[in-house]
Amino acid sequence: MPATDAAADIAEAIAPIAPDAVFAHSYLAIPAALAVRNIPATRLVLVEPAFYDIARGSHDVDAHIATVERAREHLATSDLWGYWSIIRPLMFGGPAEENAWPEEQSLAAQFAQRTLPWGHNLSADDLAADRTLVITGGWNAEYEAIASRLVAAGATHVVLAGHAHRAQDHPGFAEVAAAFLGG
Repeated sequence: MPATDAAADIAEAIAPIAPDAVFAHSYLAIPAALAVRNIPATRLVLVEPAFYDIARGSHDVDAHIATVERAREHLATSDLWGYWSIIRPLMFGGPAEENAWPEEQSLAAQFAQRTLPWGHNLSADDLAADRTLVITGGWNAEYEAIASRLVAAGATHVVLAGHAHRAQDHPGFAEVAAAFLGG
């Protein structure tokens, strides 16, 4: 998911303090981690990182993966509605409704084309966890399981509750990031 303007503004404001920091949210944590894992000085600020590979074996992560894979079975038979009927409540809340389908069909098609946030052979050891700050919203067991695995590898974890998947919108986000990055 693309960075928000608020997250981009915070990253830009912190850049003079920590020009070697990379900020990534959710799904974008995967390419960010892959891109910087061989750059020794780079520090990561990961917001709700979708590192599902890292937390395999966690009940919540494995259940999520199984549900998405069951939904994707519908795509093999070109049943986008069947896919959306499973994905919409899982990812967006609320049931898929036939009367909303004309408006949501293009979103469903776009979402179906996304590369899944697992199967990238990432492990916590692949990350410079000691140079990683993980910020979660404390609202979702999957992200907390991922954060827990990163903490076990040496990452710092801060929960900024109240904004669900958008912890970067928390008023304390910039202060937490700056403190971690030495600002």
